Amino acid sequence: ICDTILKLLDGSLISKASNGESKVFYQKMKADYCRYIAEFTAGDAKTKAAKSAEDAYSDAQQIAEKDLPVKHPIRLGLALNYSVFLYEVMSKPDEACTMARKAFEDAIAELDNVAEDSYKDSTLIMQ
Repeated sequence: ICDTILKLLDGSLISKASNGESKVFYQKMKADYCRYIAEFTAGDAKTKAAKSAEDAYSDAQQIAEKDLPVKHPIRLGLALNYSVFLYEVMSKPDEACTMARKAFEDAIAELDNVAEDSYKDSTLIMQ
């Protein structure tokens, strides 16, 4: 299933994404599915999946920092999932905690300015 979804993402969804939000969403999805593969494989397959996940998370993060506010639910979800990847797959707990803490603190500082329709999603992710 993961490979089928990754082919769909790489084959059309990512390249056809037209704005920052959809680009981050699809890159994050790609990274998540690569992370799932890395969590349940070993050896070269794990190394390859982890590299693909890290590249996709990094790409998504660069786009998010440019196009999405710190309090945007997709950007917060990206930070959460990227930090889980760093902790679980890459065994980098300090880096994972730093990333999650920064995303949380940046969002808290802007929480008063969150649109009502995003407030619930943003605060739920931050919990």
